[in-house]
Amino acid sequence: MIAAQWYVVQTRPHAELEAQGHLRRQGFTTYLPKLIKPRRHARRVDMVSRPLFPRYLFVLVDTANQRWRAVRSTVGVIALVGGKDGPTPLRHGIVEALREQEGADGFFHAWTASFSPGAAIRVMDGIFASCLGFFEAMSDGQRVSVLLDLLGRQVRVVLDARSVTAA
Repeated sequence: MIAAQWYVVQTRPHAELEAQGHLRRQGFTTYLPKLIKPRRHARRVDMVSRPLFPRYLFVLVDTANQRWRAVRSTVGVIALVGGKDGPTPLRHGIVEALREQEGADGFFHAWTASFSPGAAIRVMDGIFASCLGFFEAMSDGQRVSVLLDLLGRQVRVVLDARSVTAA
């Protein structure tokens, strides 16, 4: 007897949450990994949630007890990913591995900038806003060490990684 397996669902553009809601109302277990990333607009930085895989989500289907064909006709869904023989289940452990990589808040976190040592940067917010400097190193996953020109000399400052951008 085959236990429930995870499948990939392709959705309409920007309809991941809609499809997830309709699938859940039909009794399916779903998983929509989400990414938290900074969005800069009008000199503000907001943290926004986006699907990690735009236009895709995962659904757990027990083909012995659930009608998998109902997934294809669900509002917001385009198709179950597969071939001519029907939907293709994911290899065991993929969804579990994704869940292990989520943060404690249930989201994946984006590191949007990758600087090499010596790269020119600009501080976007905080007390050093508009200051120019040079990238020195990552101090951990969320903070960067930069050299800023302050009062005629270079000063090492550790800042939130989201507050710097390429100059």
